[in-house]
Amino acid sequence: QKMFPKKGAKVPELRFAGFADDWEERKFFESIASTIDFRGRTPKKLGMDWSDSGYLALSALNVKNGYIDPLADAHYGDEKLYRKWMSGRELKKGQVLFTTEAPMGNVAQVPDDNGYILSQRTVAFETKEDMMTNDFLAVLLKSPLVFNNLSALSSGGTAKGVSQKSLKGLSITVPLDIDEQQKIGSFFKQLDDTITLHQRKLDLLKEQKKGYLQKMFPKKGAKVPELRFAGFADDWEERKFFESIASTIDFRGRTPKKLGMDWSDSGYLALSALNVKNGYIDPLADAHYGDEKLYRKWMSGRELKKGQVLFTTEAPMGNVAQVPDDNGYILSQRTVAFETKEDMMTNDFLAVLLKSPLVFNNLSALSSGGTAKGVSQKSLKGLSITVPLDIDEQQKIGSFFKQLDDTITLHQRKLD
Repeated sequence: QKMFPKKGAKVPELRFAGFADDWEERKFFESIASTIDFRGRTPKKLGMDWSDSGYLALSALNVKNGYIDPLADAHYGDEKLYRKWMSGRELKKGQVLFTTEAPMGNVAQVPDDNGYILSQRTVAFETKEDMMTNDFLAVLLKSPLVFNNLSALSSGGTAKGVSQKSLKGLSITVPLDIDEQQKIGSFFKQLDDTITLHQRKLDLLKEQKKGYLQKMFPKKGAKVPELRFAGFADDWEERKFFESIASTIDFRGRTPKKLGMDWSDSGYLALSALNVKNGYIDPLADAHYGDEKLYRKWMSGRELKKGQVLFTTEAPMGNVAQVPDDNGYILSQRTVAFETKEDMMTNDFLAVLLKSPLVFNNLSALSSGGTAKGVSQKSLKGLSITVPLDIDEQQKIGSFFKQLDDTITLHQRKLD
């Protein structure tokens, strides 16, 4: 916002030292040497098919903001498909990739000269070197004014699309001095690289957690998990979910309005399906607060305690976190809190159990309603769980995943 001019302005609010000239307004395509656009082309239309390896296809699914995520849409073409598809229009390192729809406006750059297939809903731009650097173009397309103009120019409901025709009408404001462009481009490239690094670490940690969840809980019909802490050998016990639960706090449907009151700007944070994430609370996601009066009237005798397990019942279903402290929270929309029977289950273990594959899949099957799947208390009554009888084993498993969640949350916060 600060390093690009606002509407009608000739210079940005924040600049690198040594640059003072006005920026120039020009049409988008004046700075573009070539556009590579194979939208609509498919292997089938070329009488061929994708392969398991080879040249990665770049599409609107794996071109993310600032980086390519090959795991998101792993389609590959062999040498023959690559040559037939890209023939003479091969992508070069640094060229700017732009997703034209679903989603519209993701921007990344070709990371190397290894060869890629330009696929669905994505175009590549090569700049005129004397007018604009590739790195600057990559940032310019994400700048507020240009992105808003693109959004306005694009067509179609939820799957907004940008055509080459609509780009012809796009005006941009740029520094005439290539050195200033270079500095801005490099600054944001470095920022993107740092973001990508945290994103990869986060993805890796989430994958690790997924793997541990699969191995550290019994599979269907099994009495023990594949992976265990040393010193534990007994079979796990199957029981009904509510046998281990001392109390359930459930205020679904309660609103300040129904209590003849209203939310405040500060006070006790309301926990809802929007800010209870997996393993942590994100207060910025849904910042509703209640004052002392609302808090007492709402929670009256059912106050949340540190460690209690929070579970989102719908939209989204199945996010699990724990009450982080005893500062007081309001239990709000589409979220319930469980307190375990201490002699049967630890809160930390329950928080992990609810994310384990078997339990989560059973919950998904028990839940009702199309896209906004919901879990009712009635459906939870039918839920069977398999748990270690030994509280020490539960404690070890709970602590292990709590530590993993804390590390994931740390990287999530750094990334945000």
